[in-house]
Amino acid sequence: MLNILNKVFDPNKRELKRLQKLADQVEALAPQMEKLSDEGLREKTDEFRKRYQGGESLDSMLPEAFAVVREAAKRALGMFPFYVQLMGGISLHDGNISEMKTGEGKTLTSTMPVYLNAITGKGVHVITVNEYLASRDAAEMGKLFEFLGLTVGLNLNGLTKEEKQEAYNADITYGTNNEFGFDYLRDNMVLYKEQMVQRPLHYAVIDEVDSILIDEARTPLIISGSAQKSTQLYIQANAFVRTLRKDDDYTYDEKTKGVQLTEEGMNKAERAFGIDNLFDITHVALNHHINQALKAHVTMHLDVDYVVQDGEIVIVDQFTGRLMKGRRYSDGLHQAIEAKEGVEIQNESMTLATITFQNYFRMYEKLSGMTGTAKTEEEEFRNIYNMNVIAIPTNREIARDDRPDLIYASMNGKFQAVAEDIAERHAKGQPILVGTVAIETSELISQLLTRKGIRHNVLNAKQHASEAEIIADAGKPGAVTIATNMAGRGTDIKLGDGVKDLGGLAVIGTERHESRRIDNQLRGRSGRQGDPGVTQFYLSMEDELMRRFGSDNMKNMMTRLGMDDSQPIQSKIVTRAVESAQKRVEGNNFDARKQLLQYDDVLRQQREIIYKQRFEVLDSENLRDIVERMIASTVERNVAAFAPLHEERDSWNLNGLVDFINGNLLNEGDITEADLSGKDPEEMSELILAKVKARYDEKEEQLSPEQMREFEKVIVLRAVDSKWMDHIDAMDQLRQGIHLRAYGQIDPLREYQQEGFAMFEDMILSIEEEVAKYIMKAEIRNNLERQEVAQGQAVNPKEDGETVKKKPARKKETAGRNAPCPCGSGKKYKNCHGALE
Repeated sequence: MLNILNKVFDPNKRELKRLQKLADQVEALAPQMEKLSDEGLREKTDEFRKRYQGGESLDSMLPEAFAVVREAAKRALGMFPFYVQLMGGISLHDGNISEMKTGEGKTLTSTMPVYLNAITGKGVHVITVNEYLASRDAAEMGKLFEFLGLTVGLNLNGLTKEEKQEAYNADITYGTNNEFGFDYLRDNMVLYKEQMVQRPLHYAVIDEVDSILIDEARTPLIISGSAQKSTQLYIQANAFVRTLRKDDDYTYDEKTKGVQLTEEGMNKAERAFGIDNLFDITHVALNHHINQALKAHVTMHLDVDYVVQDGEIVIVDQFTGRLMKGRRYSDGLHQAIEAKEGVEIQNESMTLATITFQNYFRMYEKLSGMTGTAKTEEEEFRNIYNMNVIAIPTNREIARDDRPDLIYASMNGKFQAVAEDIAERHAKGQPILVGTVAIETSELISQLLTRKGIRHNVLNAKQHASEAEIIADAGKPGAVTIATNMAGRGTDIKLGDGVKDLGGLAVIGTERHESRRIDNQLRGRSGRQGDPGVTQFYLSMEDELMRRFGSDNMKNMMTRLGMDDSQPIQSKIVTRAVESAQKRVEGNNFDARKQLLQYDDVLRQQREIIYKQRFEVLDSENLRDIVERMIASTVERNVAAFAPLHEERDSWNLNGLVDFINGNLLNEGDITEADLSGKDPEEMSELILAKVKARYDEKEEQLSPEQMREFEKVIVLRAVDSKWMDHIDAMDQLRQGIHLRAYGQIDPLREYQQEGFAMFEDMILSIEEEVAKYIMKAEIRNNLERQEVAQGQAVNPKEDGETVKKKPARKKETAGRNAPCPCGSGKKYKNCHGALE
């Protein structure tokens, strides 16, 4: 019943009818555009811009703009977009995914919506999977855009800030998903607004959209670095704190767990570390380490707050008494406890910034994509990215012969049959593309072909430039190419002379991938633009997918029937079983990505708040109001802690409050217990804030307004960056251990959301406290400079099973110009990857 309804109310058909109407309007304008001179076509760009600025919508200009690009493509590139390419382009402009089969000209299709959206002047990003394709498309399609008077930028890894700014300020910017994501993170770590390279994210067209938004969705982009927190400093601070005496050198308030160095304690610290002023801005790290060591010794107790287990510090939940494995105290407190207990001090490498592709691309105002294979993941695209998948018809009927799977009892039998099939086809000159799921499989088939004396190329998605050349030649007579499924993506295989008569390109799959989409991709390599072709998948009962989904019965049946390894079976039942197994795996993978997104959304909301506020700091001329609000918040919070309204006045700890205020905001003796005695908490706050404001005004008078404003920025940026970095790390630790809560019948996601929110609030309070302390206490020098709290390196870890592991960033090695290229192509470096640099 559902199938019948789908046929009657097929949303794809309805959408195609709408696209056809618009495509007809574009077609009708072709004769009009043909009459325009080159100059006349170019002038259309300025005309569209004026109309857009005058309030006309892009939608109403679409038929005309597409017709302009179509005519310009004929003149600049010698290509004229087909009718179905117009439909694909309209779908992209609508913010959808155009599913267009291999060879249907996706790159040319994208030029029309890219041009139309570039009219806004807000910038359009065209995103591909590797730098070779980005460079190729920017060069080829750039001719068309420049012919129409638009500017084109290419965003590559390794460009300077100025070069990147130029690339992003162009009307259209080409680049890879990694580079756009890393630039976003780096922009939110700059010290001056002028160092940012990206403009607000407006419109993106993603080529091979399934690869980027689904296959790599769980791959986080990470900028990791070594924060300037040396293990040695923890050990030194720990040794120093051991010499301090309660009341003489520090004060401790049981209720608030507040611990504070006295004036004598500060003098001791300055003598011990050989410095003049503990509150000098250059000693922020040292001061922080001393404070955390003090907390570790005075407020954190072994076997109460934490235990030592297997050489590690494990936190004890204060409410339930459970051990919270995987949780770490943030802000360096955990390392301070490690130093106190003499265990190894962990976690020196830090994540400075991180984002997943899912969350980066959802920030664009409008997102669209194109690929040959997206229909099987339609639900995910719609739910997560709010994009519909529109299957665009092919320009010519598909003439490819997709043969039923051949199933063998063992892997050995399957590979022998694959080698025989290749040898037979190769003997008559038919080009063959062999698709493998794993690199090991491609090496095994390569050995079998070498024994048979068949020349072939092996690709494994590592050497993008040489790979594209080899893939492009895979349709020539007698060519044999073994490739992992991702190799050479984005490159067309055109048939050589006489190949059509031999049956076109033969695609041989050596096993089914766990995703139907990847199998369809491999099939789609053959039979482009109505060419003949043949595809054949070889399976065995020992393949991973067959093993995982109960092929024992089938294997037993083959044995009972006395079938040996030379006899395959062709069974629709098995093929259907394989497809249903693939659907199950796809469902599991979708659930895993959805769950990851739910966890990542917690950090996303926090990241957006911090980045927005950080930009306001950079953009602001005067931060005094913001700083004063932070100081007021710090004062009111501490007054409430030392003199809580719900308690009797006799039990208030005014002495502790005086120690805190004089230690962090004012000078010794500026405020006394007598000043506060007899006042209610609100009056205390007002008195303290009045004194703080007067002290602030004194500081203002010592300096020029420019110096004071810069001093505020230095302090605020340092506090925000260091605390945010610690917070990311603490959230990561929480995330890794949270799944254990499920054993206690607790929903780990809800716990993560609640604890993550509480940790974020704590971080905001600690930023306020640190800013208040250093604004009021630090000595201001004339040569103030904003400083990064850590040096970062971009790391792009790939999935490793369920968890994503941080990998060390490796130093790039450059080969000599005449040495063999490190990519393994066998060419000299200057003729291979050296030519790209």
